[in-house]
Parts: sequence; C-alpha cells; structure tokens
Amino acid sequence: MQGSVVADSQGKTSRYDEQQLIKVIDEAFEGLDLKSKDEFVQKILRTVAAGKTTTAQEIERMLELEAAAFITAEEPDYTFVAARFLLNRLYQEIAEKRGCAVRHVYSDFYGLVKALTDKALYSREIMDRYSKAEIEAAGKFIDPEKDKLFHYVGLRTMIDRYLTKDHDHNVLELPQERFLVIAMVLMQNESKEKRLALVKEAYWALSNLYMTVATPTLANAGKTHGQLSSCFIDTVEDSLRGIYDNNTDVATLSKNGGGIGVYMGKVRARGSDIKKFKGVSSGVIPWIKGLNNTAVSVDQLGQRQGAIAVYLDVWHKDIIPFLELRLNNGDERYRAHDVFTGVCIPDLFMEKVRDREDWHLFDPHEVRRVMGFALEDFYDEEKGDGEFRRRYQMCVDHPELSRTTVPAIEIFKKIMASQLETGTPYMFYRDTANRMNPNKHKGIIYSSNLCTEIAQNMSPTTVVQEELVLEDGESRIIIVKKPGDFVVCNLSSINLGRAVGKAEGEYGVLDRLIPIQVRMLDNVIDLNDIEVLQAKYTNQRYRAVGLGTFGWHHLLALKNIRWESEEAVAYADRLYEYIAYKTIEASKDLAKEKGKYPLFAGSEWATGEYFIRRGYIDRNGKNLGALDWASLAEEVREHGLRNGYLMAVAPNSTTALIGGSTASVDPVYRKIYSEEKKNYKITVTAPDLNPTTWWLYKHSVDIEQEWSIRQNAARQRHIDQSISFNIYVYHNVKAKKLLELHLKAWENGLKSTYYVRSTTFDQEDCESCQS
Repeated sequence: MQGSVVADSQGKTSRYDEQQLIKVIDEAFEGLDLKSKDEFVQKILRTVAAGKTTTAQEIERMLELEAAAFITAEEPDYTFVAARFLLNRLYQEIAEKRGCAVRHVYSDFYGLVKALTDKALYSREIMDRYSKAEIEAAGKFIDPEKDKLFHYVGLRTMIDRYLTKDHDHNVLELPQERFLVIAMVLMQNESKEKRLALVKEAYWALSNLYMTVATPTLANAGKTHGQLSSCFIDTVEDSLRGIYDNNTDVATLSKNGGGIGVYMGKVRARGSDIKKFKGVSSGVIPWIKGLNNTAVSVDQLGQRQGAIAVYLDVWHKDIIPFLELRLNNGDERYRAHDVFTGVCIPDLFMEKVRDREDWHLFDPHEVRRVMGFALEDFYDEEKGDGEFRRRYQMCVDHPELSRTTVPAIEIFKKIMASQLETGTPYMFYRDTANRMNPNKHKGIIYSSNLCTEIAQNMSPTTVVQEELVLEDGESRIIIVKKPGDFVVCNLSSINLGRAVGKAEGEYGVLDRLIPIQVRMLDNVIDLNDIEVLQAKYTNQRYRAVGLGTFGWHHLLALKNIRWESEEAVAYADRLYEYIAYKTIEASKDLAKEKGKYPLFAGSEWATGEYFIRRGYIDRNGKNLGALDWASLAEEVREHGLRNGYLMAVAPNSTTALIGGSTASVDPVYRKIYSEEKKNYKITVTAPDLNPTTWWLYKHSVDIEQEWSIRQNAARQRHIDQSISFNIYVYHNVKAKKLLELHLKAWENGLKSTYYVRSTTFDQEDCESCQS
C-alpha cells in the first residue's frame, strides 16, 4: 500500500504514508497502557493495505470505529483512544471550515463568537456585554488538552446533542468553546472588575468535568433559542379556564425544551357536579389525555416529544383509572401512554396499607363544597399526627359526603402492577416533603416534578378580571391574573467521580467548586427569559436552585467501598453533610454580596428551624453536626440566603456520560453495556473498571435495595429538596418484597421515589433534568 494514493476531502491525492499513520495511532495511545495495541495497529494496517479505504476521511473514521470495537471489560481505556480519533476528525472538519491548520483550530475564539453571532446562531449576549479585548482574553483560558478527558460515548454525546450547529446540522463549535461560552453567558452580568476571573473559574469547573450544567443550559447558553432552566411544575385550578390555561402554559414551556410536572389534585372527579348539576363531570382523565396530546405534538424544537408528568392524590376518586393510564391493555379511551404519572401519598395512607385497613376516596370539589376546606391544602405537621389526618377523618365522618371505600392494599397493588409494567407511578410522600419544607411560611408542596427531585411551594394561577376595553377607537381584551407559585427548576451537578474521587483530600475540590457552581446557578435565574410570566415571577421570588450530584457508584469504587455496607451509608451521610454545608455557605455569601431572596423573612432558614429540624444544632444553638453548623446558622440568620431552595439530585444519566462517570446516585445497571441511540451503538464500561473495581461494581438489580434506601435516607437529611431515586428489581419480584421496599422508603424519610426499574422495563430519563 506504500505506493497507493489517498484522497482528502477536497479530492486532492497524496501517497499513502504508513509511518505517518502509525504516528497518528501512537499519539492516540499516548499515556495509555493497552496490551492489545500491536494487534490493533496490525489490524488497521491490514485493512488499509487491502485497499478497503481510499480517502483520508475513511481511514480516520475506520480508526475511530475500530478503537470503539476494541472497548472491552479487560481494556476499557480504548474509550479514550476512540475519543482521540474522533477528536482528530472533528478538529480537521472544523479546521477546514475555519480555513486554518488543525493545530490552530482553538486559536481564534473571538473570530468564532463574531462569526456565529453574525450568522444568528449565537445571540448577541457575548458581543454586546464583553469587549473584544475581554473575549480575546477569555479565549486564552481554553485548554485543548481538556478534550482528552472525554470518554468516547461522552464526546459523541457532546458533539451530537450540544455543540452549536448550523441549519444544515454541520458542527461549528468545539467542546472547550461550548464550555467557555456557557461560562461567559452565565457571568455576563457580574461586575466588570471580577467577571473575567469568574469566567475563568466557571470554565475551570466545566472543562475539568468536575461538574455539568443542566441539559437546557448546556445546549442553549449563548444561542438564539431555548431557555436555560430544566423543568417546571404547575398547579391546575378546578375550572375550565384553569385547565386550558395550564395546557397552553405547558405547551409554551415544552416547545423550549422544558420538562413539566402538573398537579391535578384540585380538579373534580368523574361524576362530580358542575354548576350543581349532579353526575356530569368527566373527571381528570380526559384532561390528562389532552396533556398527552400536547406532549406528542409540541415536540421541543423537533429534537424529541414533550415530557410531562401528572400527579394525583391517592385519596382522589379518580385514582384507580389514573393508575391504569399507561397500561397496555384495557379501553384505549382511558389511556395516555405518553405522559408519566405520580401519586401524592400522605403518611396516613401508608399506615393504612401497612395495617391492612380501608381507605376512602373523595371528590376534591365536593369536599370543598360540603366541608368548606380543601383537603389537599393540609399535611401532617408531625409523624403520626397533624392537620391532614384530622381533616381526612372529618370527611370520613361526614354523612353527606360521598366516598368510595376500598382496602388500602388494593390501591397499592394497582400501584405496583403499573410500576412493574410501565415503571410508574412515581411516589411523592407529601407529608415528609412539607414537614421538611424550609419555606412553609409561604405555601405548600402538592407534588414533585418530572424527575421527582424538586420539592417547592406551589399554587394555581387564577383569572381575577377579564374585560373588553374601548379606548381611542381601539378595542382590547384585558385579562388580569393572580400569579400562583409556578415552580422553576435550575439544576447542575457535581461529578463526584472526578471532583472527589480523583482529586486530593477527603473532599477533593468541593471547597473551590461549590461556590462557583452556586453562583452559576443563581445567575441562570436572572438570565433566563421564561415566556410563562408566573413562572418567571416565582423564579425571582424564591430564586430556587438545585445543586446535585452524579457519580456516586464511581466514587464508591474509587474509594474501595462496597455498596452494600455500613461504610457506604456512613460515607453518604458524611459527604452530603459537607456538600450541604458548603452549598448553604455559598448561598449565604452571595446574599451578602447581592441580597437575599425576597421571601427569606419567616423561612426556616431565617428562624434557624431548618438547622434544628435536621439535627445540626439544638434549640439552644449548640452544635450537633460534624461541622460548625452553629456558626453557619447564625451567619444565615444575619445575612440571609440568596436562594430559597438549594439542593436536588437529578437523574443526569446523559450528562454523566459526558462527565465519564455513573448516573446520579444509582448503581451501574451493567459493568459493560451498549449505549444505543438513533445513529450509533457504543460499548460503554463502568468508569475506571479494573480488577479492583470490578468487584465493587455490582449490577443494580443484584443489589439489595434496602442498602440503597438507607444510603438515600442518609443523604436526604442533608438535601432540602428531593432525589431522583430509582428502585431496581427483577421482573418476577414478589409483590410482598416490592411493598416492603416502598414501606422502607417511606419509613426512612424519603420524599419521593422515581422509577421502579425492572429487568423487563427500560425507560429513559427525562433529558430536561439531566445536569
């Protein structure tokens, strides 16, 4: 083949140079100890010599795919070899577009920003907010060597989903440029004296893969379309106008890539009265089917269909058909296969299930009319005692209130049957969530979001006035609404595998990472342009963020800690207490600098009850935790917090691929598996897989789930919101066993559980909450 001819992308030909090819291969293997390298080289040379490839591009593609095919449990580091070949190909494509040599592909950041702004692919934010000198200075922060941190599947994901492309889907941006653009966009409103330093710090956090921002921020920052927040939660008012307004708001947010949670518990049940005409209401199911149609038709910029979760209280009269919504059998008129379901569960119901007692189902509209209160507006303030169970019993005792009475366990059987077939419903333990709510002085939490990690105050938006106005010959319809608490989720996640597991010291780089991460999250609030105004208003009032984590199993493996061990439970407790401390401290410092969130006064942050309730201090202010909580609680009382909600652990399976770690707080599903997407199939191994970690990466369904629940209970104490926590079981799990797991989750103080993932069920996480 030495004398053969190879063509480049321009059609120019040159002599094939075997030594040059070997040099390219050697560079891809640099720093990696792979015993099969010679076998790989010989296979490549044989393929080229056989004349099966005739262009440089074909050879480059072949190198990448062959390296990916060599990824095995024994030699997982071929993932880096494949990634480097893919990088070479990407660099060459970009260099051709920019008219420069490959070695200079990262050299003109200002030119990139200007060019993509002129093409209306970037918004004008960076060009308008920063001077040319500042953009050029920022460009010098880029470290191309950081591209070598990507695993192959992570780099493919980054290129396919997040790098800026033109309207013909040609990639125009490189990974480090995407990270720097995100950093500059998020820091654009910081003071000029320090913002470049903050840009550098944010780029440090992103480029080292110590953290990831949420998918909407990763995909949309600096671009002309899309918002930056991950997901939203709305409360539907029990009126025709409220139901249709909700659907409009859901569609508006969904088109920009937001995942939606919808609480339907206030909507009257089937057979309820309308305008005192009895038995005419069709209940919640038809309205949920309408949301299902919205999810399908508003397809998030053509990338994927909308993602909507609907929550209903377990005492609602429509709960039985609700639990059958996603089943594959039965009457299709009562099915909605494209929405996800969640059940809002009070302590009392779990007690009735445990004790095999009856449970009563009510119509919320009838409760409001007959009883004069809304049952869903109450929760138990203490475990085993509270206002909800008192009000519930008042409904049970009222002779004029209609109800359906069934054994509580029968409802739970339907919950579990649906979970084993569809993975849902999610479980939301509303009493626990509300007891631990730091902002209970301003509202109540009815449900969670699409991925069950958000727990914030909620309320419906209502129309208070609508009139036709004639003025200066012009006619206008003026609609006045009272905005409710329309929850907004702003997410990002620490990569525990890299930020702690591969860094020096017990807590790695967390001291440096968390302050810049909280600042980035806080800045999203002010930069985001949310079209639904009540969501924008709620975002400003609470300034809620959700700092989370992924890579827990990766971290345990690096620390040589078995998942099923007391050591793992204790480590979760210790690590997440530290993360909580540093997150609260960072928000307190931002409050000193920029001001506290508007609803801080009267919150449990302000009163100190937050710290007492979690056992950090006693009522005399004495320190009880492992850290100096007494001093921090006093500083929070004095200076306030910038953010009303601070921590939430999202699923982040996709962004965990970019970070080269394991998803969320989940165990690995397999030590080695294939990541299959529309246009590729890639072998993926557990990160840092070697003879030592092999035994620590136990498969998710083989792990005793009680250990996962105990770990989650330990970390939940330190997280003010909730956690996307999956339960993994075999498809033939006994109902008694699954019931025990749910009871343990509730008894251990979990606020929610996400999917029940069985060996016959595979549901992708919502990408909006990837962070």
